[in-house]
Amino acid sequence: MTAMGKQSVDPALWPLVETFPPIDVSAETLAGFRAAMVDLTVTPDPATHADVAIETRAISGGGDAAGSIRCLYFHPARSAPAGALLHVHGGGFVMGSPEIDVARNIELVRATGCAILSVDYRLAPEHPHPAALEDCHAALRWLATEARSLGIPATRIGVIGESAGGGLAAGLALIARDRRTLPLACQVLIYPMLAPPAHSVDATARDSRAGRYIWTRSSNAYCWSANLAGAAGDPASIAGLAPDLAGLPPAFIAVGELDLFVHDNLGYASRLLAAGCPVEAHVYPGTIHGFDRVVDADVSVRFTRELVGFIRRHLG
Repeated sequence: MTAMGKQSVDPALWPLVETFPPIDVSAETLAGFRAAMVDLTVTPDPATHADVAIETRAISGGGDAAGSIRCLYFHPARSAPAGALLHVHGGGFVMGSPEIDVARNIELVRATGCAILSVDYRLAPEHPHPAALEDCHAALRWLATEARSLGIPATRIGVIGESAGGGLAAGLALIARDRRTLPLACQVLIYPMLAPPAHSVDATARDSRAGRYIWTRSSNAYCWSANLAGAAGDPASIAGLAPDLAGLPPAFIAVGELDLFVHDNLGYASRLLAAGCPVEAHVYPGTIHGFDRVVDADVSVRFTRELVGFIRRHLG
C-alpha cells in the first residue's frame, strides 16, 4: 500500500488491506479464490453458542430454482424468533457459501432475537443469472410458508446480504414484490453489488479513491461477466437496472467511503427515496469493501450497532 493510500484508509483496517491477496478474481484465479474461502472458514465450537441453534435444511426448489437448495437455519435456542431474515452471502456471484458467515450470523441472532436462513445458492459461471436469484426466491417462499411452524411472525420477514449477496437481496426484494411472494418488512443491503460496470456511476464519473483495495474494478468486471454470461440480464431483477422501485420495503444501506460501490449505493438510496421507500443510508469514512470483517475496529462496532438497531425496529 502506498503512503497516500494509508492516509485515506482507517488505520484499524490496514491489516485487512495488507493481508488480502494482491490478485484480482479472474477465470484463471477463481479456483484458487474458492479454495482460499474454504480454507479460511472457521465454524465456531457448538459449546460457544448454546443459545443459538444451527440446522441444515434442504429446501425444494421451484420454477428455475435448483431441485434442492441447502440452507443453514440459525435461530434462538430458548425462545421463539422475533422475526426472520433470508440471508444471502457475498462472493462476487462466483464463490462463497453460508459457512463464511456463520460467526456473524450467530452474533446477529443473539443481538436481534431473529432467525436467519442463509442460502447456499448456485454460483456463476457454472450457473449464471438468474440461477442464484431463483434459489434465493425459493428459499424465501419456503420461509414464508413455514413461518408459522417455525414460530416466526409472518409479517416480520426481511432480506439481508453483503456485496454480491446485497445485490441479490435487493433483486429478491424486487421479485418478491412483482411475484407477490410476501410483503417484506425490510431489506438490509451491506455494500451491495447493484449494477454491471457499464451501468455503474463509476463508468461515467470515476472516483479515483474508490475500488483500490479488496474489491477492484478488474475483479468486479470479471464477476459480472461470469454472472451475466454475455446476456444483458433482466432489468426487473437486477436492482441497479430496475426501472421501478415503488412499493419496496424499508432499506438499510451501508457502504465504505472508499468502496468501489459507494456511488452506486448512494444513487440507489436516492432512487428508493424518490420512489417513496424509507431508507437509512450510512457511508463510513476511511472504510473499504468488507471493512466490517475487522469486527473490533471502532467503525465496525458503530456499523454493527446501527445495523442491529435497524433490524430491531423493523423485525423486533
